Amino acid sequence: MRIQAMDVKRLTVGTIKLEIHESERAAGEAAAHAAAQELRRLADSASPIAVIFATGASQLETLHALTSMPDLPWKRVHGFHLDEYLAMDENHPASFRRYLRENLTQRVPLGEFFEIDGSSSDPDRVRKEYVQKLQAADPQMCLLGIGENGHLAFNDPSEAIFNDPEAMKVVALDHACRQQQLSEGWFQSFAEVPELALTITIPTMLKVPKLIVSVPGRRKAESVRRTIEEPISTACPATILRTHPDVTLYLDPDSAAKLGGLAGYQVVQQTI
Repeated sequence: MRIQAMDVKRLTVGTIKLEIHESERAAGEAAAHAAAQELRRLADSASPIAVIFATGASQLETLHALTSMPDLPWKRVHGFHLDEYLAMDENHPASFRRYLRENLTQRVPLGEFFEIDGSSSDPDRVRKEYVQKLQAADPQMCLLGIGENGHLAFNDPSEAIFNDPEAMKVVALDHACRQQQLSEGWFQSFAEVPELALTITIPTMLKVPKLIVSVPGRRKAESVRRTIEEPISTACPATILRTHPDVTLYLDPDSAAKLGGLAGYQVVQQTI
């Protein structure tokens, strides 16, 4: 797969990097190529390669492109995911375990993939065991998105703690987060959207050396603007990304629409 020549703006705001591509597909492919490049680099030094994968509509183009690339060291990869609903059957259409099977583990031969068992009757045991595996693996890369309310994973504004002592926790999902899941088509009614979930916490994500953030679509334009322009606070959890040394946001024209032009941003490169 090859990224065709296109107009793309590359910007920096503090330590955060942004790439604005001509379409959602182009942004997803660019994120995938960055992930592939990092997998190949890590294959020279890390064994196994631990990667955390996000889910949701924002990740589909990225995962499709990434899993379509030849000769990646998938058998060296130990995969994790960011979050999962509580009390949800693994085969439910909205299950993140099902999503990752369909869009990742059934498409490429990962060495191992660790699922969050959201349907367990003992979520505290699941949390403790998952944290042990995650910390032992020491993830080197994380693919993630940003929610419409600015959440990272399921760390909504009401639950986000930038110095959270927990590596993973049970959280209550706020109305905006649950509405997003409904609007993306994962549920038939708002009442069906779970109220609780297990999520990796923000400090756990920020420990990962490389963050690749796919944020396409008009519905994400406001959260992108807030992430870049608002003060760093849990009112918009994604603002904390501006403190990470290696994070890139992959945007399309719709998700970048509220950034207010290039004023105040350093333009690194405008075309490739």
